[in-house]
Amino acid sequence: MGTDGQPQERKTTYREAMREALREALRSDERVFLMGEDVGRYGGCFGVSLGLLEEFGPERVRDTPLSESAFVGAGIGAALAGMRPIVEIMTVNFSLLALDQILNNAATLLHMSGGQLPVPLVIRMTTGAGRQLAAQHSHSLEGWYAHIPGIRVLAPTTLEDARHMLAPALADPDPVLIFEHGSLYNAAGELAPSTVPVGLDHAAIRRPGTDISLITYGGSLPKALAAADELATEGVSAEVIDLRSLRPLDDAAITASVARTHRVVVIDEAWRSGSLAAEVSARIAERSFYELDAPVERVCSAEVPIPYARRLEEAALPQTADIVAAAHRAVD
Repeated sequence: MGTDGQPQERKTTYREAMREALREALRSDERVFLMGEDVGRYGGCFGVSLGLLEEFGPERVRDTPLSESAFVGAGIGAALAGMRPIVEIMTVNFSLLALDQILNNAATLLHMSGGQLPVPLVIRMTTGAGRQLAAQHSHSLEGWYAHIPGIRVLAPTTLEDARHMLAPALADPDPVLIFEHGSLYNAAGELAPSTVPVGLDHAAIRRPGTDISLITYGGSLPKALAAADELATEGVSAEVIDLRSLRPLDDAAITASVARTHRVVVIDEAWRSGSLAAEVSARIAERSFYELDAPVERVCSAEVPIPYARRLEEAALPQTADIVAAAHRAVD
């Protein structure tokens, strides 16, 4: 509390904000429990759940065998039985082992049962590259999941979203997948106190601008903001849109931004072919074609498995310089 008795901003990290969200969920609802590989004694592969086992015990913080299909299936069953499970999958690459459970069970049961079987399940997983973890731990596959009807797909990027998106996700009657970019866990900053729920349907303007829209999400947001700073020194005003929700996409926010700037760069760490960037570009063409003063530019990862060697990894991923160059192609 400050001297005026009001809550004050405090220094924290993305990892700590996620942990605080988990702690609040476990405290506020006895139906909530956390399960996954190494979430208990080890504190989570990325340290997000560190200390929660000691605080809530093994009934609420459950280490599971190394079988994604099994423990995601168990989470679906628990959700059907009235619990509110939070399932952690170590990386998005490993989630492919549970894809059958997610696509054929979690996403479809409400529809196939005529509305009788909601699956209020939250699945958290780490995504993205930039940490030299090689191809089997570094891909960005959230666009695959954004293709699936029946689920909600979120990508919290800021400290506020990391802290406040979990509660409304748990309240959602449908399955919610939360993608946490691994490069963000150590991101530090001031977390403002908030009692206002974070909406799960809307994109956010992270920086207003008038000359070009930089549309992105997740781990590419800091790069887009850095590109906007660099462009500003050259007299180009870039608006930065953080999608936040990948399914459903906020078409209204995208359309409004294009109407303001008339030029667009879409940044997506996934591969270009069949990507979320392709979907956003297609929607812009469908809804805002006559607002465009230049073709939509896309900045995506190279069409290769993510390399291990640092310089090769950096070359394969979208970088700030690539975003600036794409903006210049659109503006110049």
